[in-house]
Amino acid sequence: MANLLRILLAILLPPVGVFFTVGLGGQFWLNILLTILGYIPGIVHAIWIIARRTR
Repeated sequence: MANLLRILLAILLPPVGVFFTVGLGGQFWLNILLTILGYIPGIVHAIWIIARRTR
């Protein structure tokens, strides 16, 4: 259930989903940069981070 919430957050606000998964690390800042450069790359990166961390 927590993963579903993170994925929904990643679709709405990608950096928030990454923050809840990895905290304030490099992946979080990379996601902010990707979201600024284009919303879709931020979403893809956020979902990838969430899926990779929850195996």
